[in-house]
Amino acid sequence: MSAGVKALESPLGRMGVRTVDYVTLLKPELTGLSVLTALFGAFLAQTGGFELRPLLVVLAGTLMVGGGAGTLNQFIERREDSLMKRTERRPLPSARIQPAEALLFGSALSIAGVLLLAIAGTLFAGMVAFVTSTSYLFLYTPLKKYTPAATFIGGIPGALPPVIGWTAVRTDLGIEPVLLFLILFAWQMPHFYSLAWMYRKDYQRAGFSILTVSDTTGRNTARRMVLYSALLVALGPVTFAAGMTSVLSFSVTLFLGAGLLVLSWMFLRNTGSRESEERQKSMNAIARRIFFASLVYIPVLILAISADRV
Repeated sequence: MSAGVKALESPLGRMGVRTVDYVTLLKPELTGLSVLTALFGAFLAQTGGFELRPLLVVLAGTLMVGGGAGTLNQFIERREDSLMKRTERRPLPSARIQPAEALLFGSALSIAGVLLLAIAGTLFAGMVAFVTSTSYLFLYTPLKKYTPAATFIGGIPGALPPVIGWTAVRTDLGIEPVLLFLILFAWQMPHFYSLAWMYRKDYQRAGFSILTVSDTTGRNTARRMVLYSALLVALGPVTFAAGMTSVLSFSVTLFLGAGLLVLSWMFLRNTGSRESEERQKSMNAIARRIFFASLVYIPVLILAISADRV
């Protein structure tokens, strides 16, 4: 037996593997984005000087709510995850964590996160967090099996974290959280559709009614990516007119949105009525570029706008 196998089979090694599995249940990539945008909303809401306490409440609360929702999503979709190559090695399909454990863990996190935001933050923030979690789990998650419209519906809870952060500091809704909601909502579409295009066969195997499963040419998918990328570009001048961005940060938002729009247009130009191996490779390559460009968009946008406030 090798030293590596012995280490994994030791109590400490098993504990380490189990810890990693529980972190995986949290969907750290999605939860991390929710925490980042919620903190940004809380940061923008502060007008009387920098306060650390509200940011810590938002950090802990959205981490628990987001992680709990991610865990419960994997509990609900454990059968579908076992059918997808991208997700078949997750803790539940691999039976490394039992469904009852995930259900208890996810429920406890979700409830604790909502209560923390409602008690240590504001009741408004707790209510928004509750709506975010429940709409994600009980609307978006089940509807994915029945209608492509689930993507649009899922964009709503996906865009609410900045509102959670804002309302944890203030109980009034200004123009900033509304614009952040619209930006995040529009951003999610090229982000998700590019990923869904690359893994459309996975989604088909799992029985999800995602647009990319039925859109064999990619034209309808491309049109939506172009539409929402154009909306991102259009929101740039609105943020400037509302006083949310300076000339510099406005220029950054315009550049970022234009980049996604150009890539989405390139994807549209590569669609056609007839499939070919060469065309599919080209579209997959562009979809990958759109996906990675979208990953850059939010952090750079937050840095640019935050720099105006420092």
